[in-house]
Amino acid sequence: MKRRPSPPSSARPRQPSLPKNTILTEAGRSPWYSKDGQTNGAYCIGIAGGSASGKTRVATEILKSLGVPWVLVISQDNFYNSLSPDQSAAAFRNEHDFDSPQSFDYDKLRQVIVDLKACKSVQIPNYSFVLHQRTEETTYLYGAAVIIIEGLFVLHDKAIRDVLDLKVFVQCDSDLMLARRLRRDLVERGRDAAGVLDQYLRFVKPSFDDHIQPTSRYADILVPGQANEKSIDLITGHIRRQLDERKLELRGELFSDTQGEENGGRNGEVRLPETVTLLKEGSQLKGIHTILRSHSTLREEFRFFADRLSTLVIETALSLLPSRPKPITTRTGISHIGQELDILPNHLCGVSILRSGASLEKGLRRVLRDCPIGSVLIQSDRDSGEPLLYEASLPGCITASAESASKSFVLLLDAQIGTGAAALMAVRVLLDHGVPEENVLLCTILVSKVGGVWALRRAFPRVRIVSSAADDGLEERTEETRAGPKKVFAITPGFGCSFGDRYFGAP
Repeated sequence: MKRRPSPPSSARPRQPSLPKNTILTEAGRSPWYSKDGQTNGAYCIGIAGGSASGKTRVATEILKSLGVPWVLVISQDNFYNSLSPDQSAAAFRNEHDFDSPQSFDYDKLRQVIVDLKACKSVQIPNYSFVLHQRTEETTYLYGAAVIIIEGLFVLHDKAIRDVLDLKVFVQCDSDLMLARRLRRDLVERGRDAAGVLDQYLRFVKPSFDDHIQPTSRYADILVPGQANEKSIDLITGHIRRQLDERKLELRGELFSDTQGEENGGRNGEVRLPETVTLLKEGSQLKGIHTILRSHSTLREEFRFFADRLSTLVIETALSLLPSRPKPITTRTGISHIGQELDILPNHLCGVSILRSGASLEKGLRRVLRDCPIGSVLIQSDRDSGEPLLYEASLPGCITASAESASKSFVLLLDAQIGTGAAALMAVRVLLDHGVPEENVLLCTILVSKVGGVWALRRAFPRVRIVSSAADDGLEERTEETRAGPKKVFAITPGFGCSFGDRYFGAP
């Protein structure tokens, strides 16, 4: 989740006080998908109105009043079309009409909205009002539960109106808009009054009368440009109700599914789905498991053997990746046909589910020294046990573009899979970015035979899992922590409720 404000310029027609493309992520994001892995779309609001009508302030106040995390505000200014040399020269003379409806790329804006609503990651263009062109740099955005798009012509294009869930128009008196524009341009931008009035009379006022004001008929709600607290309360109340209706709770449902007959939880022999590959257990592997399971094992010894085990898991996972023959010449001058991974350079990466997944990173580095590693921060709600997404910091091959992500292979690292709630969320994040299901390999130390491996198979049947061991049991417990009691789901007999705490030490 990143934002890079467009550079300011005296030639720019407007400079909102709200930072461009702002996404708030202070609290965790609850599941936005069903237990079958299907996404529940984001809620999208469009706010239109004249120049200096108060659109940005309304968006800011909605954002503040909502008081919920993962709300994104996008400015339509990012979607200005690049100017031709003649148009750019006119813009530097303050003679170009930035308030024309033809100034914007509606197709690109619509596609961004559609993708964000579908919970996909996007790259939005950055427009430079210094150069009057789009820059080569784009802004990566992902994860909004509520999307607010504000701009002059947000309600102008029918294709965009059709994908908005709520359409808002800020209705403001023309004299007040002119007064605000004069104060802003004279005080904040140091422009002369004659130039401001000339631009207003030539471009701003005619565009408002001919193109912007008529779009108010498409709005679901008209909001006054001042003294609009009641309107904002009405909007935020409506959004909260929509979010409550879309709220999903999965962990208890996933836990109850562990008792189903599909995996032998009630009848028959307990088994694993075909998507799980277990390391072949020999005396060495069994000895390592014995040391890790023991309550008396000291942390340094635990870490040493956990690193050995994670190395074995990663090596096994690599054997499942696509490979191709590679002709080489040995140092003795003999031709030989070897083998190498059939993956584009820099498109094999690791992603840790923090914090326990980071305990496998040393093993990954032992096998693939230069492998880029990202992370997703997922923590359980203390009361409900539901997974909450706090941050997704993914490698560049995934965030660069959907095309790049589609060619990437990911070793997803997590120490244990109990109910599978965190793993399910992490896989959904990768798929939202465009990584194919079959390119995700979940590397773990321990799974429960009656746990989340079955939930993962049902939701994402092409995701493969590599584990060093599988235990039969899974039970719900309340664990005492420094912050108080916490609901956990423990694999039995297992290695302990928190593999990460044993590896890194209690936080």
